[in-house]
Amino acid sequence: MKIGFDNEKYLSEQSEEIRRRAEKYGKLYLEFGGKLMNDLHAARCLPGYDPNVKLRLLQTLKDQAEILLCIYSGDIEHKKMRADFGISYADDAMKLIDDLKSLGLLVRGVVITRYDGQPAAQQFRQSLENRGISVWFHYVTQGYPSDVATIVSDEGYGKNDYIPTERPIVVVTAPGPGSGKFATCLSQIFHESRQGRKAGYSKFESFPVWNMPLEHPLNVAYEAATIDLKDYNMIDPYHLQAYGIQTVNYNRDVGAYPLLRAIWEKMTDGECPYKSPTDMGVNRIGFGIVDDDVVKEASKQEVIRRYFRTITDFAMGMTDRDSVARADALMQKVGVKPEDRIPVESARKAAQDARDAGKGKEKEGGSAIVSGAAIQLKDGRIITGRNSNELHATTAMVLNAVKTLAGIPAQIHLIAPNVIQSVAHLKRDLLRGSYPSLSLEEALIGLAVSCTTNPAAAIATEKLVELRGCEVHLTHIAPPGDQAGLRRLGCRFTSDPYFASNALSMAGQ
Repeated sequence: MKIGFDNEKYLSEQSEEIRRRAEKYGKLYLEFGGKLMNDLHAARCLPGYDPNVKLRLLQTLKDQAEILLCIYSGDIEHKKMRADFGISYADDAMKLIDDLKSLGLLVRGVVITRYDGQPAAQQFRQSLENRGISVWFHYVTQGYPSDVATIVSDEGYGKNDYIPTERPIVVVTAPGPGSGKFATCLSQIFHESRQGRKAGYSKFESFPVWNMPLEHPLNVAYEAATIDLKDYNMIDPYHLQAYGIQTVNYNRDVGAYPLLRAIWEKMTDGECPYKSPTDMGVNRIGFGIVDDDVVKEASKQEVIRRYFRTITDFAMGMTDRDSVARADALMQKVGVKPEDRIPVESARKAAQDARDAGKGKEKEGGSAIVSGAAIQLKDGRIITGRNSNELHATTAMVLNAVKTLAGIPAQIHLIAPNVIQSVAHLKRDLLRGSYPSLSLEEALIGLAVSCTTNPAAAIATEKLVELRGCEVHLTHIAPPGDQAGLRRLGCRFTSDPYFASNALSMAGQ
């Protein structure tokens, strides 16, 4: 796999820029956009990028920095999920706190934003406080966005809990977008000003990359990643006017800048130190790119992945037609089509070959649909699988892949047929399930158990780690057991927008 990004160069540039900015203020509230940990989007678009490089960055600043974690009360109430891990934002927040503390980083606590009495938010606060985590409430800002006098008053930011902090850099982060980081920073600056202390604000947002062209595939991939937020990239008009230089920002930051400037001037009785939204940023990620062609190609592939995610979300009723149209337009912008994702045609061919051979014909209550799956190994080989009465297509694909990597003949069973039949009996006859074949998650457990008696299974199991980062495509929407298995293996998977079954009651199995 070709490398397009140098983490060490990036770390050096980024830590230097943050320290330089912090020196201007007694205290700097630094909004961390994007994912603080496991930034898989950046890793997919920037081959070589360490998904946890931001943690390494914080470790270089740990004696100067402390961390505030924001989470929107509505995301707690509606159990919003982090798509790349299949866990809720609330669970991700708890995991993030554990991980940060294990690295010796100071977590000041959690801010529940736009709180309006939601019972789930109250329960979440109680759960955190029972574990020794400090929690504060911030509320919907009265007067926002037009009434600056109300915003900068006791009825606006003054209504929010003040969060006492000690270190010169306060990192404000969140499990995902729309969590209230920006408002939390401004609220804190308001309270600091009221108490006679000077505080500043900067934003650390990886994407879009301000010093790369607007139409660069890396910036287009960011638009594809934020389709659900309706974000779009644009030339920063304030920066262009102030300096005569074209830089890239996105609509929400550009739209929020006049408000920030007005609020800043109202809070501090002084001129805003930033002449543009780009000025507010400290992002140096563009300086870590060492092979632009590699990054361009990887970013185009991410645009395709996001397209597949959008059309499957639409099939499941989780997004609208406008999002699908936009995902398609972004693919056209970078000059790609769905079939440019390498495993796609192989997966579809596997399903078609199974249909042509008369395999998988409604043997499970007249509801199963012939499905195919394909994985591109790191050496470029494509391995496929198709569903049967015994195995999901994804399961067959993974078992075939580890056999290939281990040099095990196709006819050797990794999981004994009688074990598969016993699981099917349990699912169908005892638990009354309608789809008894093994999901990937179930098969991984079966494979681990088989290691005790089957040397081939033991050898194949050791090869599972080589699937991390491999590209996978399915001709059907992956049921939960397959999604969980693929995530644990670290595979990058997409699917066509079709369900694995005609039966409505089986759509999520």
